[in-house]
Amino acid sequence: MGSRLLNIQRRAAEHGRLRTGYTQGNRPMRSATWVVTSHSEEHVRTAAQLWGGEPEQWKPLNSTIAQWRVITTASTIEALITPGDPLNQYNEMWSKGGCQRRCDGETELLTRQPCICLARFGEDWHQQKKGTVCSTTSRLNVMLPDLSGMGMWRAETHSFYAAQEWGGMVDMVLAGTDGKGFIPVNLRIEPRQRVANGETKKFPVVVVELRNITPRQALAGPMTAAVALDPAGGGQAVAAIEAPKGRDWIADAKGALTSDDVRDLWMEAQNAGAVHPKGTDPLSKQLMAIAASKDAESNRQGEDEPGPDEDGAYDVEVIDEAAERQPTDWPVAAQPGSGARR
Repeated sequence: MGSRLLNIQRRAAEHGRLRTGYTQGNRPMRSATWVVTSHSEEHVRTAAQLWGGEPEQWKPLNSTIAQWRVITTASTIEALITPGDPLNQYNEMWSKGGCQRRCDGETELLTRQPCICLARFGEDWHQQKKGTVCSTTSRLNVMLPDLSGMGMWRAETHSFYAAQEWGGMVDMVLAGTDGKGFIPVNLRIEPRQRVANGETKKFPVVVVELRNITPRQALAGPMTAAVALDPAGGGQAVAAIEAPKGRDWIADAKGALTSDDVRDLWMEAQNAGAVHPKGTDPLSKQLMAIAASKDAESNRQGEDEPGPDEDGAYDVEVIDEAAERQPTDWPVAAQPGSGARR
């Protein structure tokens, strides 16, 4: 591998934004479906093919540079949480002159003062009129695996309630993966409402949820890229999961005595990350086939055992005197020197 500059931060290019609203003239509008925007016409047209909608050219407010956007018909899209910490959260206030405040909830970082909104309005400052207080801003960088390019897409929300859920979800995943590997998720726009001061307010919240994996899998440590890209199929559509070097699981399975031993071996392989927990990968299927052959072999041996005669009696074992003097902690037929016969 080549060298890297150590004094700069490495990051993937940003391909575009995932939005929950759009502008109609100068008027901001909420959307119940995802709005995909990008400078790349190709990305937006591909998004329209995947999630519906009509691509169009568009200029963001206060910008003279045209972009492309599509207001899709999809309220849920598939994404990948990438290695590292993909989430940034601040309380921010913006104007035409740029960012006027950026606060971490305790300290306003531009002036190094204590949180201004908290000092003026107390714990419920976020319920104040928009524009008078900071906006809770969460930015989540994800990869869209079905769009071209290896760059990132930024999902952004200004919901106070989504901020709590995004932080909790991402922190739990990072606790399990240590920021390594990819995690498949769904980004879903969920309509909600709250009642305050006799008024009912409806608003969308972006929910980040695991996609086709369980919390056990997400918290068990980094998963392979193949599984993250194809969680429902165990990674088979991209690449087979290979056993770690130094352990031949197939050879060990063939040398096992019973199917139960093979199943125990599969559990070891699962703990080692060599197989998919759902058993959908090639190695799991090979081990299952070997276990089935062990069962079939055991059944054939059972068929060879002598049955009762026409009177319902079984032949007895004839044991010589030398065998009778052997220790009794082994089954008689298995004792050394046994002259057992049927």
